[in-house]
Amino acid sequence: MTASLKQILAVVSLTLLLVSCIPEAQNGEVKYAGALRTLMSGNLEATVALDSLSKKKNLYALGAFENLKGEIQIFNGRAFNTSVASKKVVFDTTFDKKAALIVYAQVSNWQNIEMPNEIDSSIKLEGFIEERAKALGINTEKPIPFLIEGNAQSLRWHVINWKDGDTVHSHQKHKESGLNGVEENKEVEIIGFFSKSHKAVFTHHSTFLHMHFKTNNNEIAGHVDDLSLGQKATLKLPIP
Repeated sequence: MTASLKQILAVVSLTLLLVSCIPEAQNGEVKYAGALRTLMSGNLEATVALDSLSKKKNLYALGAFENLKGEIQIFNGRAFNTSVASKKVVFDTTFDKKAALIVYAQVSNWQNIEMPNEIDSSIKLEGFIEERAKALGINTEKPIPFLIEGNAQSLRWHVINWKDGDTVHSHQKHKESGLNGVEENKEVEIIGFFSKSHKAVFTHHSTFLHMHFKTNNNEIAGHVDDLSLGQKATLKLPIP
């Protein structure tokens, strides 16, 4: 065997060793682009094109379109994005637009957890998610994606449609800028993210949660402002 061939084989062997040592992305690792504090400062420019995420497997995401012209909801790679047109909620199932804010994770395996009936507020939901995540061995110091499936006794929502040229932002104005309403006794699917260290980044300053939803009949989808769950709802957390 020549010296040059030995060198080539050594390089190939080293390359294969390095590749084998690269850890795979963890199930449920959370990534994001943009920040709520940036939006609140008046910068509504795009931070990512949704098309760049369209090929990711088992994708779950939420966020807001550039210029705050609608809400992003992606469930297992399927977009149920919404905006406002002629005072109605309009669905967009493409990945053609850009996001000012997006939070996402790729989750291939979920753990189903039956939820107690007394989860009647976002505050109680926050505590339940942290408790169950710890029990499953999930690191609650890192952001956690979750799903909720089942009956919503009451779900207050909005779909943002920010007025062009308005530079004064507040959480309340964001809720009221487009369409909003309350769904009662509806079957829903919710995508959410829990984090104790991302306030003003992808959760508001008063909560560890950011949630979006769609009804099972696909009539409404958007941002969850408050939530009271009905009986037999299921929480889903990524299997670590």
